[in-house]
Amino acid sequence: MSYIAVIGAGSWGTTLANLLAEKGNDVSLWTYEQKLADEINRTNINSVYLPGIPLSNNLKATHSLPDAVKDVQYILNVVPTQFTRSVFSEAAGFIADAAEIVSASKGIEHGTLMTVSAILKGLTGRRISVLSGPSFAEEVIKRLPTAVTIASEDNDTGLLLQDLFNTDYFRVYTNTDVPGVELGGALKNVMAIASGISDGLGLGASTRAALITRGLAEMIRLGVAIGGREKTFGGLSGLGDLVLTCTGTLSRNYTVGYKLGRGEKLTGILSNMKMVAEGVATSKSAYELSKKHNVEMPIIEQIYKVINEEKKPVDAVKELMARSLKAEY
Repeated sequence: MSYIAVIGAGSWGTTLANLLAEKGNDVSLWTYEQKLADEINRTNINSVYLPGIPLSNNLKATHSLPDAVKDVQYILNVVPTQFTRSVFSEAAGFIADAAEIVSASKGIEHGTLMTVSAILKGLTGRRISVLSGPSFAEEVIKRLPTAVTIASEDNDTGLLLQDLFNTDYFRVYTNTDVPGVELGGALKNVMAIASGISDGLGLGASTRAALITRGLAEMIRLGVAIGGREKTFGGLSGLGDLVLTCTGTLSRNYTVGYKLGRGEKLTGILSNMKMVAEGVATSKSAYELSKKHNVEMPIIEQIYKVINEEKKPVDAVKELMARSLKAEY
């Protein structure tokens, strides 16, 4: 049995906490809302994010960050990217020296343009591993077969974490390309918004396929520029996650894009969502990161303008199609 803290009790955080608890581990699930922590402990159900799903008796919720992280062997971050710094600034002083930290959040911080692992490394002074791949919480909690990747700079740590997370329905592969795995998970959310817009406009399957393929090309260009490996983006944390979020209606980012394509306003869409669609915030950070590294990312640029400058989705499509002709490779 391991002692594990999962920080963030949204659908994905709760799902991973439950997976680890069902393996016999003692899991503490931190939630920002005291009321939700009380409910989980009283009913073994997270009615806000996973209604009707019974959770393991080995899982206990808490509203106290010190209580959650002190004396645990593993810490899993599932806090939305733009809140990770504030949460772990408070938690960092209570984390044991030997604790391994894993991040399952997917985004790029505004302003600093840092990935989540970079934020956590700066706050804690230690290596951070990353869990990513094509995985909807609503399917994993039902034990549907899923495959993901755990990226760690140290191979031994990767093998340890692989064993920690792997189950008979949640297959975990290892990887040593932390920046590549992490950036793939962040950028695919922006591409999912583009795919949702395309479907919302009724542009068809051919358009969606083009967006996925050319979106992957953009992800590879930026990923390599920041030190990732090209082949990583052809794996689970790149192509796998990209296909899932660009085609699955359970994707929050796809849903945002679809509603934008149907003519709804972003403020109204977000006000009716319980959970964070990371691609909305990441669109700005990804666009700025592409400019910083002088990487051409036309899809990212157009989604940035739709999200941040209220550009009409149909005009964004027209501009993409009117770009100067070039070779594919």
